[in-house]
Amino acid sequence: MPSELENCMEGLIKVFHRYAKNGNLSRKDLRELMECELANFLRSQKDPGAVDKIMKDLDANGDGQVNFEEFVSLVVGLSIACEQCYQMHMKKGMK
Repeated sequence: MPSELENCMEGLIKVFHRYAKNGNLSRKDLRELMECELANFLRSQKDPGAVDKIMKDLDANGDGQVNFEEFVSLVVGLSIACEQCYQMHMKKGMK
């Protein structure tokens, strides 16, 4: 039976491939993924060009596509930010 972490990793892979065409995310694919899967994050962005900036930052090899490895860096960055918010919330709750 898979562990919770293994299930999460499988979910991450499935989400990526649900939106990726030919194994990569185009700018359009990334926008669709973020609008559907990261809607709360997008709503919190004040910059209407946030997806384009994220695409530029993620596309480490400059091919105009985001591969799985590049996509994972987005998930890691967002996870770190969420964990930092969680820690701040926990500290406030202890006071």
